[in-house]
Amino acid sequence: MSANPATPPITLPFLDLQPIYQRSKLEIDAALARVAGSGWFLLGKELSAFESAWADYCGVPHAAGVANGLDALHLSLLALGVGPGDEVIVPSNTYIATWLAVSQCGARPVPVEPDPATFNLDPARVEAAITPATRVLLPVHLYGQPADMDALMALAARHGLKVLDDCAQAHAARYKGRRVGGLADVSAWSFYPGKNLGAMGDGGGVSTGDAALIERIKVLRNYGSRIKYHNEIKGFNSRLDEIQAAVLSAKLPALDPATEERRQIAARLLEGLAGLDLQLPQVPDWADPAWHLFVVRHADRDGLQARLAQRGIGTLIHYPVAPHLQPAYAELGYGPGDFPIAEAIHREVLSLPLWPGMSEAQVEQLIAALRASV
Repeated sequence: MSANPATPPITLPFLDLQPIYQRSKLEIDAALARVAGSGWFLLGKELSAFESAWADYCGVPHAAGVANGLDALHLSLLALGVGPGDEVIVPSNTYIATWLAVSQCGARPVPVEPDPATFNLDPARVEAAITPATRVLLPVHLYGQPADMDALMALAARHGLKVLDDCAQAHAARYKGRRVGGLADVSAWSFYPGKNLGAMGDGGGVSTGDAALIERIKVLRNYGSRIKYHNEIKGFNSRLDEIQAAVLSAKLPALDPATEERRQIAARLLEGLAGLDLQLPQVPDWADPAWHLFVVRHADRDGLQARLAQRGIGTLIHYPVAPHLQPAYAELGYGPGDFPIAEAIHREVLSLPLWPGMSEAQVEQLIAALRASV
């Protein structure tokens, strides 16, 4: 019996971080050398400088660096007073970190279905999920497309709730001309290496206009301490280190040009893929996405992914299993069919390559491969 032919090599990877590094190489290398020579690696000048720069970028007075995006969500919820017995409204379709942050507070995530067009939390569906135990609305700017924040903020105000938005994929996105990161009571960020503003390891952050809130988060991230060895509360060890802060500061000036490049590539993909049996991203008039991911839907998603791989195209699935169907949340008692919009999205979505530094030839290769595969 002959062996199956080998899958051809991937000639267009899903993501290539080297072009992103090369455009800021001198600044990044200088930052790494500066930190190495300083002898100071935690809670120092590099972190303070990045926090100030990131707050300015987001259009708010305050920012704090933490160890990762999940901690940014978790500590923000704790700072908002969320605890056991509370409920937090979350999207039914998101990365599980959004839910985990709620669980880590001892609270219950309450899923709400998305708008099928944008995949983001649907404000029209949220009000029915609010109960006397609800404390926070937690929308996600999924794939880098802003959620409808004005509607969510108005809803929260009517019910006396707070809003924490998950901005992990939305660096440089704009909503009605305003930067994401200054739209909610508090915003949580991930600086994971693959993000639009990515560190060289894990990293996260928080931005807000609330001075008292950011102070609570800074205490929580450092063992519950403002003064070394004096602990006011039971805190955590969640600090953005000096190396990552310096790298992020070095890369920040390139974020807007890189985002514009993402937008140009996305526009070409929307044009080149029009007319196919493929649901393309739908962008409301008030949204200016960051295009962290370019996500399409197809009824035969797995088959399409295999056919693209045969043509050398790397793809990923964000995300294959909805949170309510994960074994980690079996105790909530949800099953197949409970959130059909999310389940269909997770069954059909496919993320295509899109990154700053993609050449025109690579973009055309992707379009041609899709037109031959759908």
